[in-house]
Amino acid sequence: MFLITSRLASLVLCLAVGMLACMQVARAQSDDAVSIHGQVTYNWQKHDSFSDPRGAGTNSLTSSAGKMYTFTGTAFLGMRPWVDGELYFNPEVAQGVPFTGNLVGLGGFTNGEITRAAGTSPSLYRQRLFVRQTWNRGGGKETIEEGANQLSGSVDRNRVVLTAGNFSTLDVFDNNAYAKDPRTQFMNWGSWTYAAYDYAADSRGFSWGAALEWYQDEWALRIGRMTGPKEPNGLPVDFAIARHYGDQVEVEREHTLGGQPGKVRVLWWRNRAVLARYDDATRWQLANPGTYPDPRALIAVRTGEQDKSGLGLNIEQAFSPAVGFFLRWMKADGKTETHAFTEADGSLATGVLLNGSLWSRADDSVGVAFMQNSLSAQRRAFLASGGTSFFIGDGYLDYKPETIVETFYSRSVARDAWVTLDYQHVINPAYNAARGPVNVVAVRFHADF
Repeated sequence: MFLITSRLASLVLCLAVGMLACMQVARAQSDDAVSIHGQVTYNWQKHDSFSDPRGAGTNSLTSSAGKMYTFTGTAFLGMRPWVDGELYFNPEVAQGVPFTGNLVGLGGFTNGEITRAAGTSPSLYRQRLFVRQTWNRGGGKETIEEGANQLSGSVDRNRVVLTAGNFSTLDVFDNNAYAKDPRTQFMNWGSWTYAAYDYAADSRGFSWGAALEWYQDEWALRIGRMTGPKEPNGLPVDFAIARHYGDQVEVEREHTLGGQPGKVRVLWWRNRAVLARYDDATRWQLANPGTYPDPRALIAVRTGEQDKSGLGLNIEQAFSPAVGFFLRWMKADGKTETHAFTEADGSLATGVLLNGSLWSRADDSVGVAFMQNSLSAQRRAFLASGGTSFFIGDGYLDYKPETIVETFYSRSVARDAWVTLDYQHVINPAYNAARGPVNVVAVRFHADF
């Protein structure tokens, strides 16, 4: 189950040796001049067989039992080239395969690492390369602890921060203390960001652009523009960022409720790209019967630039130092095909995260989450007509919202190393009530260094 190819082992070894060499240099410098960190994550999952009376379509999850896995090894290298400036570079090795050999059959996929999977052979690529500049503006000091892509030091509570280069939109936007990292927290796509957030990115989840953050007392304002893919959910990036882009604006407010900290965030986003409109694709599909499972309908009408937008609410609230609650809700317009993320036009996710200090294991954690994803009327009509899109399409549609329950236990097995057992129950996979439910069990190993 945890077999790693010799080629992958060699790449990881080279990565580790390089990091150790950098650490020797770092020891000769001040604590906040260089940051060297890394991580490895292996996630193995299996789903059971499930009911599928009408048979699977091309973009359906296979109804017989299936397995998947992902492996990633990442180096987080950072330095401070000038006062209040930071430079980061993240090389990553990725390997893995999805359940059916192709990433299809769900709106809320069960493994947040699967977009980076490169098949059975490992792939080494540049994940991030960006600069961060901070302008301090008073209001008292905040201590910043060293971590992945974070140099130690202090910043003013009131400040302006610019991030520019190659990074993920989610590095800056839609943070949440209790549901953010699929390597250590919830695994499902609908728990670590809004499922309906079609944020601009390449097929691995990263892009180029810039984001500006303004912190003032308990308030924060973030604005950003990022590149999207040349074709929906493709890897090549469209660098015509003045014409095709993903914009986002987020407002955040800190608060205290019952003596415990919390935050509320409101996020608006808009993508502009060459996308197909579902109404046009449905008309094409009906005028050209018998094309299923050929995806030509979307391709045929993907001829003009379209706008796509959405609005979301993100809440995190501590109930005690060991218990935290999260909620995300988003609604997208749903008139055009998916640009860069997953197949959802509305999403709700909520849950709780418990720290193991409640049972004298402070490095352990337990999480329980509920998610529900929905589709717009335009997307439903397209799928019901026999259409297929990037991730879903059974050739028919008995529509109901996709509902997912996830729970996990993460147990510390050594310093900075954890093994997680995870269970997900998916009702109406890919929004089709004629199929499922699907049960998914997972074992994840994660280590930081």
